[in-house]
Amino acid sequence: MTDFEKNSDTREEINEDIITLTDEDTGEEVDFEIYDRVVIDDKMYFALLALDSEEEEYEYLRATVDGEDILFETIMDDDEFDKVADYFNDRLFGDVDYDEN
Repeated sequence: MTDFEKNSDTREEINEDIITLTDEDTGEEVDFEIYDRVVIDDKMYFALLALDSEEEEYEYLRATVDGEDILFETIMDDDEFDKVADYFNDRLFGDVDYDEN
């Protein structure tokens, strides 16, 4: 069971469609739309899309609970990222046939 499943207040907080994240390096705040979420290997992952971006490039982040705070982290491990990206790519783009004109 993940921390998200144990903490109903945290689940409610991340059920919003739009979240604002702050870049720790720059301090810049960016609004993201939550497109999908999944638990893989007892870890929660999110597919997010920046609202002010002109490109439709999804961010895949791992979320953890630290007390009452939800922390979104960059997935640094290549194998972990590939597993998460494969899942979201199948869910987000699986019905698209790029060969069809």
